[in-house]
Amino acid sequence: MIGENKKDEIINQGFRDAVATIDQKGKRNYIFPKKPKGKLYNKRTLFSIFYLIIFFSLPWIKVNEEPFIMLNILERKFIIFGQIFGPQDFFIFALGMLTFLVFIILFTVIFGRVFCGWACPQTIFMEMVFRKIEYWIDGDYTKQQQLKKMPWNGYKIKKRATKIVIFYIISFLIANYFMAYLISMDELLHYVDQGIASHAGTFAVLIGFTTIFFFVYYWFREQVCIVVCPYGRLQGVLLDKKSIVVAYDYIRGEPRGKKATTEKEIGDCIDCKACVRVCPTGIDIRNGTQLECINCTACIDACDEIMENLGRPKKLIRLASENNIVKKEKLKLTTRIIAYSFVLLFIASALATMLITRDDVDITVLRTQGMIYQTLPGGYTSNLYTARMFNKTHNEITLTVSIPEDEGTIEVIGKQPTIGKESYAIITFIIKKKTDKITNRRSDVFIDFFINGKKLTRKKTSFIGPIGA
Repeated sequence: MIGENKKDEIINQGFRDAVATIDQKGKRNYIFPKKPKGKLYNKRTLFSIFYLIIFFSLPWIKVNEEPFIMLNILERKFIIFGQIFGPQDFFIFALGMLTFLVFIILFTVIFGRVFCGWACPQTIFMEMVFRKIEYWIDGDYTKQQQLKKMPWNGYKIKKRATKIVIFYIISFLIANYFMAYLISMDELLHYVDQGIASHAGTFAVLIGFTTIFFFVYYWFREQVCIVVCPYGRLQGVLLDKKSIVVAYDYIRGEPRGKKATTEKEIGDCIDCKACVRVCPTGIDIRNGTQLECINCTACIDACDEIMENLGRPKKLIRLASENNIVKKEKLKLTTRIIAYSFVLLFIASALATMLITRDDVDITVLRTQGMIYQTLPGGYTSNLYTARMFNKTHNEITLTVSIPEDEGTIEVIGKQPTIGKESYAIITFIIKKKTDKITNRRSDVFIDFFINGKKLTRKKTSFIGPIGA
């Protein structure tokens, strides 16, 4: 059986000592990928169009006059799918992030880095927006290489200036939508209407984000995936020989060469390097799974075209596992996949339960600090309490409080509060009990909260009395 040792003999593993985007002197090796074409690239393009429509549409969608999605970190106000979340719901966010992390791990274990090549915002904007514009302005990879080597003249200045202006405008547009997700589109349009002078600080932040996006898409590019993003580095612990990745069938393809130029028995790979020319991170997929590979599948389309022209079977490069290539095994459910699936199901169920059972109004009841109890005329003992409330609904509500008759009486200081939508409120109230009915120094008391006359929840707190333990 041909295994890893045989693969090492067939393919020189020395490539793992260097990164494709850095040369031997440590300088940036700028990548000029050939414009991809093929069935998978067409599917990626359609998916990206759908993705971009969703991205640019969501800030305009409203539910009950509020954004469908808003992540206002500074004001600690979050709206997701029309549901309002406050700081008190942080544990739900934490559980949601944990669910997403486990999903990514499970997805990577089975399908490798397909998310990176097909659904990551960085890849979609780079390959499907900025790269396409670059092809339109500068031409395909050979013309881009010629332009880079060309001395500065009127033609080159015109090309560079045009690309810089267009890239910066698009980066500015993305930055605006990024800000709309943070503060809402209505607030953003309000800022625009009032002008830069009224919101100079916000405008400076917007220009800062624009410059960062421009820097990433004009110069930094694939380095984000290789240097900044930690996801690619997780491959070493997440992928195994059963994971599906973009893989070169070295059993079928090696040794490489053209049959017309040799009498030796050779494989199907003619060493045309078509797969290398289209790679956006500059790697040779024939060397195996690598840190830089984002599973964009461009090399599959390029190789399929060559194989079709030569009259040979396609899928010399394909989505496959190491075991599929060597042992012809199909994807199987492993113990690791099953374990991750159960963990994901458990966390997702817990998250769903929390979302379903979440109260419309978050209420925290506290006995006033620094005060124990007060003895009142008529044989009564009282405790002073405050209730902090956050209205998570899109409507104004009126809140009332009460306690069971056999536990005493409750008296709200001031009026029963009316809480505006997405607003906080604090009420202060006194609970009175007959002193002769208090049997313990500390006892439990239950407080019922009603919204517009309908019972919302019951909270338990402590009541301190004069009877010692």
